[in-house]
Amino acid sequence: MNDNWVKVFTSTDFFKSEMVKQFLVENNIDAVVLNKQGYPYNIGEVEVYVQPKYSTHALELIQQNDL
Repeated sequence: MNDNWVKVFTSTDFFKSEMVKQFLVENNIDAVVLNKQGYPYNIGEVEVYVQPKYSTHALELIQQNDL
C-alpha cells in the first residue's frame, strides 16, 4: 500500500474487515481492504485503508459504532 492511504482497522477476521469497509463506504468514505492472510490457512491480518483526508473521521466512526 502506498503513502496515499492510511490504515484505520486491522483484524484477523476477513468478514469483519469487509463489514468495516462497507460501513465506511456507506458513510461516504472510500475504503479498501488489504488481505495479508496466507493461503490456505488464512493466518495473518486483514487491514482496512482510507485516504488521509478521511482517516480521522473514519477512526471516529469505527470507535463510535464499536466496530
